[in-house]
Amino acid sequence: MTTKALAPDVSTWPAEDPQLIGSRCDDCSATTWPRQPRCPRCSGANISELLLPRRGTLVAWTTQGFVPKQPYAGNETAATFTPFVFGLVQLGDVVRVEARVTETDPAKLQAGMELELTFVPFYVDEDGTDIVTWAFAPI
Repeated sequence: MTTKALAPDVSTWPAEDPQLIGSRCDDCSATTWPRQPRCPRCSGANISELLLPRRGTLVAWTTQGFVPKQPYAGNETAATFTPFVFGLVQLGDVVRVEARVTETDPAKLQAGMELELTFVPFYVDEDGTDIVTWAFAPI
């Protein structure tokens, strides 16, 4: 079976230890994820690609308890949807990113807990290809 990433340009997946790909402004050092063609802080175009740390800490989270509205790419229905946790993850002193968290019970999460980047199944497309997405798993 074929597997591909939901957004192949935001990470180095399927590398053995994949990383998210961000950008850093060479003029003011602002860091973004996903990468941007221009700096959101100074509007400069002098941008370098930056591989982000694989580990970080959980800052905040919420539970997605219903099927997101379009343009959501998943193919669940209200009857088949499984709630998931979405978190804000601080990657070192580099940048904060929003991503799924693999732990689905919010009672088991706590601010400051360590997480590591992983890739999880998201949906199967119309061609039968397994689509994976980035997420962070408690360490």
